[in-house]
Amino acid sequence: MTTLILLRHGRSAANATGVLAGRTPGVELDDTGRAQADKLVGRLAGVPIAEIVCSPMLRCEQTVAPLAADRGLAPVGEPELAEVDYGSWTGSELKALVKEPLWKVVQAHPSAAVFPDGEGLAGMQARAVAAVRRHSARIAEAHGPAAVWLACSHGDVIKSVLADALATHLDNFQRIVVDPGSISVVHYTETRPFVARVNDLGGDVAGLIPPPPKKRRRKTAPRSSDAVLGGDAGT
Repeated sequence: MTTLILLRHGRSAANATGVLAGRTPGVELDDTGRAQADKLVGRLAGVPIAEIVCSPMLRCEQTVAPLAADRGLAPVGEPELAEVDYGSWTGSELKALVKEPLWKVVQAHPSAAVFPDGEGLAGMQARAVAAVRRHSARIAEAHGPAAVWLACSHGDVIKSVLADALATHLDNFQRIVVDPGSISVVHYTETRPFVARVNDLGGDVAGLIPPPPKKRRRKTAPRSSDAVLGGDAGT
């Protein structure tokens, strides 16, 4: 069972001004976003992160830079975790986009939404989930099944990954809130994911990391992927 920490990049200048940045190059963190990136080091203190995987967008690279430097890790770029290609909507003000007919589709039936000259949200979810599953398997092979890793991406991308982990249709993903600088945590097992936290904006996540298996003389059975009936006792 690998543990994935999904990190949304810190607040950018575009977030603060209500502009849909999309894949516009050179969009940087603002002062609030840089502070969120710096605080991430303390929030994750004590959490043994095996690898950092990152969207190639500058705001994501800036968000993980302090943590990567603190841990001596080189982030792995992953294009499939990049921002949605919003096509001709890129760079527009959100207050103008709400007047577009497609806006209602994005809100009520996002699985059918395809941005003009861009990609569809269903295609985005497919690429993002495939990338997460691929890295999870690779990291488990390289670092063990209890490895913890972090992926830094974007709001809609993370919401789509969480929707998949929650086994809910993409049309429900607008019900999930993922703020800039927030952390969500998913434990992946052989049979199903377990969503441990969503949109966490404070405190550390050390308590969410599964403890390593105890050493015994006899070979231990692999950790069960069954849910506890009635709810577990916590960590």
